[in-house]
Amino acid sequence: MSKKKDQEEISEGPQNSSGPEPEQSTAAAESAPESGQYASAEDRIAAQDKEIADLNDKLLRKQADFENYRKRMLREREDAARYANASLLTDIIGLIDDFERAIRSAEESSDFGTFLQGISMIEKQFVEMLESRWGLKRFASVGEGFDPNRHEAVLRVEGPAGSKPTVVEDYQKGYYLHERVLRPARVKVMVPAADGTSKDSPDDGAR
Repeated sequence: MSKKKDQEEISEGPQNSSGPEPEQSTAAAESAPESGQYASAEDRIAAQDKEIADLNDKLLRKQADFENYRKRMLREREDAARYANASLLTDIIGLIDDFERAIRSAEESSDFGTFLQGISMIEKQFVEMLESRWGLKRFASVGEGFDPNRHEAVLRVEGPAGSKPTVVEDYQKGYYLHERVLRPARVKVMVPAADGTSKDSPDDGAR
């Protein structure tokens, strides 16, 4: 019995020791293509050099494309700033034509009334065009309370005591650009007199 058992153990030994061999051969087979990708180290270096050259070429092309784009944007920005007022000036050109016609008419005729009427019509058209197309609106100030945000007081006249500072004359009209004051009106302001008298004086700031 003892000899037979020993023979069985001996016969099983070689079978167990040969188990890992298939796995080792599979790993070797998988690694073989990688090691055999290049015929030599020189081939591998040459392939890497070619890849680097291709990447450098792509980088240079991208840099050239970006530089061309940057120059184009700068050129378009300069053109936009240079010709930003083209539409406004086109509208003004039409009014210049009207002025030229009015001047020629005045040279051919001495009718001052007709000339004045023509100039008044041109001025009205001009103001309406600026308001409707460009948001420039002229505002009147006479009779309104003095507002330092809208008015620049150039002359001050004293009025009844206890009255509020009020615009009594427009020397130069003010203008809005949309909702913002583009130019304040230059005005004469009536301010309350301390002693009840009334007199004109250059303004040093409306009280």
